[in-house]
Amino acid sequence: MRTTDADRFVAYYTARYRPLRRTAYLLCGDWHEAEDLTQAAFVRLYLAWGRVRTDGAHAYARRVLLNEFLGGRRRGREHPVDAVPDRPDPAGGSLDDRLDLCAALRAIPARQRAVLVLRYWEGLSVGQTASLLGIASGTVKSQSARGLEALRAQVPNR
Repeated sequence: MRTTDADRFVAYYTARYRPLRRTAYLLCGDWHEAEDLTQAAFVRLYLAWGRVRTDGAHAYARRVLLNEFLGGRRRGREHPVDAVPDRPDPAGGSLDDRLDLCAALRAIPARQRAVLVLRYWEGLSVGQTASLLGIASGTVKSQSARGLEALRAQVPNR
């Protein structure tokens, strides 16, 4: 990797590490596993950095993160842990609300969780989410509806 490539990677890593780790946490519900998922995504991104377009780096990292998350579920690595988010986000509501939401996310199936995190946390469109997960747009819509319904059933009304 050339020095300029290495510098660009370090700058990208510095800017995108925390947001990617938060996405990983929302997917898996455990900060330690989120750290592992994030590290795996950045290692794979680093190895492919010379072939990845700068404007496509985040999509690539997010795709690797999702593959690691969903692949771990298929291999039976899922181990739910009651984890507390690292620090309150002033714009994100009360700590109790966030804990309830995180617990509810852990209670729904991994594929629905991935769709909800991509659509509503990452702000991706139906088409972008479908492309990233390798599923049809209709499946994204139905998984979104089912996932939101499951969340509403899990989160107590306040």
